[in-house]
Amino acid sequence: MNTWRAVRGFPLAIRLLLVNQLGVNTGFYLLIPYLALHLGDDLGLSAAVVGIVLGVRNLSQQGLFLIGGSAADRLGARGVIIAGCALRTVGFGLFALGDGLPVLLAASVLSGLAGALFNPAVRAYLALEAGERKAEAFALFNVFATAGALLGPLLGSALLLVDFRTSALTAAGIFAVLTVAQAVVLPARTVASSGNSVLADWREVVGNRRFLAFALAMVGLFAMENQLYLLLPDGARRATGWDGAAGIVFLVGTLTSLLLQLRLTRALNHRGSRARWIAVGLALMGLSFVPPMAVAGYGGAPDSLADAALRALPVLAGALLLYVGVMIAQPFVMELIPDFGRPELTGTYFGLFYVVSGIAAALGNAVVGWAMDTGGHTGLAWLPWACCLAFGLTSAGAVAWLHRHRALPARPEPVPVTA
Repeated sequence: MNTWRAVRGFPLAIRLLLVNQLGVNTGFYLLIPYLALHLGDDLGLSAAVVGIVLGVRNLSQQGLFLIGGSAADRLGARGVIIAGCALRTVGFGLFALGDGLPVLLAASVLSGLAGALFNPAVRAYLALEAGERKAEAFALFNVFATAGALLGPLLGSALLLVDFRTSALTAAGIFAVLTVAQAVVLPARTVASSGNSVLADWREVVGNRRFLAFALAMVGLFAMENQLYLLLPDGARRATGWDGAAGIVFLVGTLTSLLLQLRLTRALNHRGSRARWIAVGLALMGLSFVPPMAVAGYGGAPDSLADAALRALPVLAGALLLYVGVMIAQPFVMELIPDFGRPELTGTYFGLFYVVSGIAAALGNAVVGWAMDTGGHTGLAWLPWACCLAFGLTSAGAVAWLHRHRALPARPEPVPVTA
């Protein structure tokens, strides 16, 4: 109830952006987790071609975040958000209607470009619109995003009982509705010029050493958060011998987010510095991999339902701690980013931050994947969990060091109200 009251307390624009994020994640996770299966099994493409199609989508999104952020600053976040949702409607529609490689590649490019446009634009709009309530707004944003990440795979699994095209058309339909809703409801805002060329803006942001140091310190956040889709589901499946156990990990996270996210952010906001809570959240994320690590490699299949449930507890405890760490750190990370530079470059800062995060997630998955393979071959089943623990503690230490050396912006003082 507190969550819904908080949502109603924000302006219509922010409420729409929250619903938008629920729809974006629902539509995305409804389709993308099943795309590789469709390409390989339904269309008969080779593993190499499947990898190319998926890689093009990822590259066109992660590589163009900076362009999307600059577009939001120069053209207005509203128009860029609408354009991004419209492009994803077309991209997902092409996945449903086309089976030739050129069409699939075009769908991948459009889908990735769409994410590169609306991801930084939505966050820039939210940051500017929320004012002094940025942390609370981003906390709610996290709640809606997490709920969409759970609803999407559940809906996708149900629609796949019909066929993949039905799933793709449903995902495209969700983005079409979002496009129309934002075009009709989302207010336009005056665009303040940065006074420089695009390249000069990029040089200003890239030349902000404090911001780059912070973005690099956040590498662990995205490397660990991505394990909600790789290491933790794999650990749950291995512990229980049941493929559906991965869904329980997402259910735990969604319920925890709905119950605790807003309470946590409100309790921590203005109690100590933002950097302190970011470091605490990162450390907790790292420590969340200790319970599964302690029982990793426990041999044999479970001999009963009770045994499977008992073996799942350390993995679920780790997932719960990981979600809580994200809930502590992420709203304050999002609140902090715009304070590194001028308001006219908010989108560009978010764009560059997500370029770094995309690289971090890819490298983190590569390291964890290598550790999973190596651990499986050598009997060192704890190795991938230990890698994630190191990610968390290293990032937490880096943020604490930056804070100690006053490299992070302090929260702006509220502007006094005059009669």
